[in-house]
Parts: sequence; C-alpha cells; structure tokens
Amino acid sequence: MVELDKPAFDLAAFLANAGLGRKIVRLAPQQPFFSQGDLADSVFYLQKGRAKVTVVSQAGKEATIAILSEGDFVGEDAIAAVHGLRLSAASAITACTALRIGRKEMIRVMHEEHDFSDLFLNFLLKRSMRIQADLVDQLFNCSEKRLARILLLMAQFGEPGEQLSVIPKISQETLAEMIGTTRSRVSFFMNRFRKLGFIDYSDRIRVHKSLLNVILHDHVPDPDDAEEPSISELPEDMQHFA
Repeated sequence: MVELDKPAFDLAAFLANAGLGRKIVRLAPQQPFFSQGDLADSVFYLQKGRAKVTVVSQAGKEATIAILSEGDFVGEDAIAAVHGLRLSAASAITACTALRIGRKEMIRVMHEEHDFSDLFLNFLLKRSMRIQADLVDQLFNCSEKRLARILLLMAQFGEPGEQLSVIPKISQETLAEMIGTTRSRVSFFMNRFRKLGFIDYSDRIRVHKSLLNVILHDHVPDPDDAEEPSISELPEDMQHFA
C-alpha cells in the first residue's frame, strides 16, 4: 500500500478558518473573551480588533495590564497546566474577530507544526520583552512619560514615514490604570499634549510622532496656558475618550 504524503501545513489558512478544535468567534466592544477564575481551556488568536487584559485584586481593584491587537494571542496561559484557571480577564475594546483554539489542539499544533510554534514563540518573546519594558517604565519614568509611551504603543508607530495614527477609543480610567496614576493626572497630561501639538482629539485620539519628544527629553516645556484643569473644566468628550 502506497503511503500518502501528509499535506503541507498552511499557517495562514489555519489561523483564518474554523476547523477541528477551533472556531471563529466575534465579540462586540466590552464583551469578554473570558473572566478571571474561568477554566483555562483555550487560546484565542486575534484576527481583527483590539482587546485588553485586566486583573482584579482581592480588594476588588481592577488594573489593565496589556492592550492586544491583530496578530496577538489572548489567554496563552491556557497551555501552562491542565485544569488551570485564568489568572486574568480579557475583553474586547473594539469589535473583535478571533479564532478560539482548544487547549488540546493548541498543544498538538505546537508540537507538530514548526511554522506555528515559531509564530507562537515569537509572540511570547515579544510579550516577555514588553512586560520587562513595562516594569522598567514603572520603576524609572514619571507618569507623563509612561502615558506618552502607552499612547505611542497603542498607535503602533514604526512604519516608515508614519507621522500620526488613530488609537482605539479608551477611557481615562483605563489609561490611569495602565500607568499607575489618577484620572485627574491623565486629564492634565492629555491637555498638555494637545496644547503642545503632540495629539489631536475630536471623535478619536490622533497621536503624532512628535509625542516621542516626551520620552526622549527629560523636560517638556508647558504651553503658556497649560495650567492643570479639573476634570469638570475639560470638554465633556475629553473626560471619557469614549
């Protein structure tokens, strides 16, 4: 009997389509992928949209620890242990389309398909480097620099010639959680950035590459009238960003 050759693995097709052990899911903004404490039985591959990962302390305080975008994996801790529980929660920021991959199928394809395991390992390494950079940022940078860095990361700068980018709608509370400060300080810094021409805001936040000046220089001069406002003094739309 002639043994048939195994079909070549198509990584793009695997990540784009439903199949054995995987299915396409669509989430509306704010809809959860999973909650903290749920059974960690699957990994999601984000095909479209933006998502956030949050943790809740025993005291009930919530903090946003990551913002994810197209091409990222969500809930990768599911492969760490059998019958493990989610240590964090994940939810959609914008409308999302994702491939839900069951834990068994995830482990199988990692072992059998090098293209997939290379992709997943690359994601894990980048995620690890990002977490380390976040820790250094928290330890050594002021909250203004931390906010500038988060906005630039969300804008995904890096394309040659790119000068500005629109970021997903996000609340001041979430930004404050991510940089470890208060909502009033975020309001103050956003007001400064806008007056200095680093960002624009109408219906969405548009980030200019000039915002890099906040990170590259130890001191950014205030605009002449950039006195710290209370939240109530800001336009209503700037109070929420959403």
